[in-house]
Amino acid sequence: MERRLGVQSTCLAGIPELDALKYIKEAGFDCFFTGAYKLEQVAALKNEADKQGLDFEFIHAKWNYADALGGRFYMNDFWKPGLAYLPLFDATIEALDSAAACGVSGICQHVTAGWVAPPATDLGFERFDRLVEHAVKKGVKLTFENLRNFGLLAALLERYDRVPEVGFCYDNGHEHCYTETVPFLDLWGKRTYFTHLHDNYGRDKEDPAKDADYHLLPYDGTFDYGEMIKRMDKYGYDGALTLEVGQYGKYREMTPEDFLAMLYERTVRLSKGEK
Repeated sequence: MERRLGVQSTCLAGIPELDALKYIKEAGFDCFFTGAYKLEQVAALKNEADKQGLDFEFIHAKWNYADALGGRFYMNDFWKPGLAYLPLFDATIEALDSAAACGVSGICQHVTAGWVAPPATDLGFERFDRLVEHAVKKGVKLTFENLRNFGLLAALLERYDRVPEVGFCYDNGHEHCYTETVPFLDLWGKRTYFTHLHDNYGRDKEDPAKDADYHLLPYDGTFDYGEMIKRMDKYGYDGALTLEVGQYGKYREMTPEDFLAMLYERTVRLSKGEK
């Protein structure tokens, strides 16, 4: 199956994402995603994407923030009493609104953070219910991404099983280094709307609790793209193959054109299921 090829709009070192769209298009990519969620930013990206002939695939909603005292808060707070969840809730609503206003099909969001997830709570489900209700109202897809923990992700996808606006964002790198025994595409291949594709070396064997989510370029790690494409074909995934990588490390000194040409070539290989 031939699929569209995409990459995140912040993939180039030292080049603002708005300016990067031209390079992304010229390299051969079909689409992109962004972490920008403010309406002004999203509208500017959509306008430039339309000029370049690129598909603005989705928005990655904000999943953490720092308060005035330097405290850092994550999606775990959605499941806890108090108001610490509220900035992330409001930002997710804003992402849904911006997507709807600009004709972007959907957003993705995390549901937990870290190795230890909070317990499932009625409070947490009620907050996610409100997000889902808003997504349905706006006609925007709301997808949940796999990270370290399986239980709450599974609970939410089961809870909204009959809501077509709710789906799955498949992150192959997270599967490889966090949850290699969980076959996410076998579970939710038919509900997969978006992808985050990158590479790493799998879970660290000497320190299993280490964060090995390196976001390497495809084929710089050990992930089996051939098996991934087989599963995508099996479950009829016809969405884009979208990279979540950037120009860092040994690639930082390359020109934008050379870096994206190499990245596109690897994405084509990936799309063919080359190992």
